[in-house]
Amino acid sequence: MTSAAQLLMREKFETCLSVIRQASLQILPLLTIKAAEGKDPQWFFQQLGQARQVLGSWMAVAKRLNLNDAEISHFTLLLRHLQQLVPEYESGQEVSHNQLIAALRFVSYLEHVRAKQPLLGYLSEIESNDDARQQKAARQMCALELMLKGLVNQSYPSQANLVHKLKSQFGADCVRRWLKNGDRGDIVSGMRFSELALMVVDKKEYANHYAGLFQDSTHLSLLIDPRKTLQTFLDDVREIRNDLVAQKTLTSVQLALLESYHQESTAAIQRAFDEGRSKVNPAALLASEDAALQDYLAQARKKYQAMGRDSEEVRDAIERPDSHKAKSKQDTGETLRMVLWCVAGITVISAAIFAMYYLSDVTNKPAVAQSTPAKITALDSLPETESAREKLANIGITWEEGNLRSAIERGDATVVRLFMLGGMNWKVYFTESALAGDYRDALNILLQYRSQMDEERPCRRMVRTLSQAMNDGQNLTSLRKQFLQNFCTSPETVKRQKEDLDRAKLRLNAQQQRKDEQGIAEEKRAVDIQQAIYNAMR
Repeated sequence: MTSAAQLLMREKFETCLSVIRQASLQILPLLTIKAAEGKDPQWFFQQLGQARQVLGSWMAVAKRLNLNDAEISHFTLLLRHLQQLVPEYESGQEVSHNQLIAALRFVSYLEHVRAKQPLLGYLSEIESNDDARQQKAARQMCALELMLKGLVNQSYPSQANLVHKLKSQFGADCVRRWLKNGDRGDIVSGMRFSELALMVVDKKEYANHYAGLFQDSTHLSLLIDPRKTLQTFLDDVREIRNDLVAQKTLTSVQLALLESYHQESTAAIQRAFDEGRSKVNPAALLASEDAALQDYLAQARKKYQAMGRDSEEVRDAIERPDSHKAKSKQDTGETLRMVLWCVAGITVISAAIFAMYYLSDVTNKPAVAQSTPAKITALDSLPETESAREKLANIGITWEEGNLRSAIERGDATVVRLFMLGGMNWKVYFTESALAGDYRDALNILLQYRSQMDEERPCRRMVRTLSQAMNDGQNLTSLRKQFLQNFCTSPETVKRQKEDLDRAKLRLNAQQQRKDEQGIAEEKRAVDIQQAIYNAMR
């Protein structure tokens, strides 16, 4: 990276930190926390944790900021990620692109918080904002969307094959809608941006068609998994696109984010094109003529007026129509079973109470007083009138997997327990942030309901994430060991970990033969990490 580019990146980053300090001084007093001066992101995160303890829950914190459950969870998650990437910062030190993106993402969400809470008035502009920059952003958005369309189209030999595949994935209703809204012979042109992005980041589609194209270690590394990083970036792009097609002026933070996302998302595809591995040329798409850009904007705004805002998040995987129906049937069955159990419980308790009164009348002794405790115990065992799902609904939390994941990530044991009692399934990768934060109460509840964990082959990702966390200085806590022992003790998994350990030892021996002190230290650290994970699995 040139010194000029690093200087510009550092300037943006330090401006973001200044915005965060200013925002913290306005947010914390609303949460009963007094602060004389704003400090680094790690300090802000600690102060929010203190506010949660004072107010009693994250929901109480959210209420003061006019945020809902999902919003406060996303707010704290972005801040946690930023403070992990930037535990401390001295003015003038080098800044990575990932650190800048993390800072921009959090500042962008601070703009959202300010819009929700009228009492907040901090400024968030990080650089000049003029018509030329707005035009550049529109061009980047157009190029990014056309790149995704090109990638999807080149992955199938013909439109007929693509249409057939889409019918099996999304169902005939969606396909009819896309054909109606799209151009003739181009079904992807009828998709919303979130649907188009999902076609690329879906786990199976990505593995089958795009993993090789995006395999570039220098980009899409904000999160451990490049696919997950791309999904996260494209979901943020979706929000920016909503404002763009609604003809709102993008903020300087949105402009900077879009520029970074375009750079990160297109770099690997440009390299693949240059090497002849892809027909999609991002550079040519970005340099398209003004007439083509205006046509893109006109079409996008026409669809926006017809279909409204693209409010669907870019999901992790395509939800097949048959699985959705099966899930609905399962939910209906669970509800019926719950009702039947409640009826049976009420019948049994009523019979017990009637019997106690009958016996007390027959004996005509003070045993009535003795029957009172038994009556209380029986009533205590009666199922409460509200189900776990109803309790969640009453506190504003819908029955969605994303809300369970949010509760796990912020360590909200009460909400996690209600989801478990209601029968919600969970996945091990939901716990990555909670394990890093050592949220014992919430994690122990999940272990109690380990039978509801339905992630297929969770160990590869868990071991990869844990290895990275330990390499970053985190500990192999007792809870992390418990998760390994519960989900990663099959013979194949242990064998694979032993092979990883042996490979790490071979790399260490190679570095020792070269007498490379830095390489020896790094590989010795890798051996220690793999050995500790292997020991925990056995």
